[in-house]
Amino acid sequence: MKANRGTVKPSANFSASADAEVLHKAMKGLGTDEDAILQLVTARSNAQRQEIKASFKTLYGKDLIDDLKGELGGKFETLIVALMTPPITYDVTSLRNAIKGAGTDEKVLVEILASRTSQQVKQIVAAYKQEYDDDLEKDITGDTSGHFQRLLVILLQANRQTGIQAESSYLVLHTFPTHCGLSFTETGDKPYSCTNIRLIPNFICIPVFDAYMKLSGYEIEESIKRETSGNLKDLLLAVVKCARSVPAYFAETLYYAMKGAGTDDNTLIRVMVTRSEVDLLDIRAQFRRLFACSLHSMIKGDAGGDYRKALLALCGGDDA
Repeated sequence: MKANRGTVKPSANFSASADAEVLHKAMKGLGTDEDAILQLVTARSNAQRQEIKASFKTLYGKDLIDDLKGELGGKFETLIVALMTPPITYDVTSLRNAIKGAGTDEKVLVEILASRTSQQVKQIVAAYKQEYDDDLEKDITGDTSGHFQRLLVILLQANRQTGIQAESSYLVLHTFPTHCGLSFTETGDKPYSCTNIRLIPNFICIPVFDAYMKLSGYEIEESIKRETSGNLKDLLLAVVKCARSVPAYFAETLYYAMKGAGTDDNTLIRVMVTRSEVDLLDIRAQFRRLFACSLHSMIKGDAGGDYRKALLALCGGDDA
């Protein structure tokens, strides 16, 4: 079993009823004790938070999420509510909002479907059906188009293979007829034709990348950037980056969410919440390696107020 590399661990001396009482007192009467809320919620695992929700309902006859929404506001509310949501439900809700809102948020589709395991994707598809009585694949195909749509559908089918021989994989990639219109070509007249797009997820593994580099002289990322564009390029790069290192992919995602004018708070919240019990320790290490600063210091310089304090609590430490 893979070790938990998250920054958030289950609380040792846990009492759901005692925690429910703390939250009730924090929201009772005039004013709200935001500090008590953030300190408690960020120090409990998601499974424990679900127990707290159930206990709150039993003790006070009220829905904890509704009370939190009534007492909190802005980005801090969004973060706390996200932390109180079961992981699969959170992914399902994020995907639903990405395709059912005004316009399509392709960034969310790319991030979730490229980074989740095949088993997680299967769970997401089933949970989406149960929650909305809709087919996730149909909803996505109705909101996207072209090769981007086709690759999303392939990822949704969660049939990625593993353990393929690198050399033979490379040859398949580069001799298969170009039914989809994509073509990763070497400059000059020697073709390195990549591809039926249906095959791409089956050959996303490090040995294939190494073989591709050895035989073509290019990193596969270079070819993707040169020969594709837009959402398809973003999705292909995300799939390749996640195959190389999921923590490095999310470190980069967090960095660019905070870099420059304005913060992409939706992405910042989504990544910090979904990775806090999975691999945020590894993401922190990759962030320090890639960007010569710590994730902690970048959050500290970027966010403010209770929102910042909650994000720093999730971050769990400074790697300066």
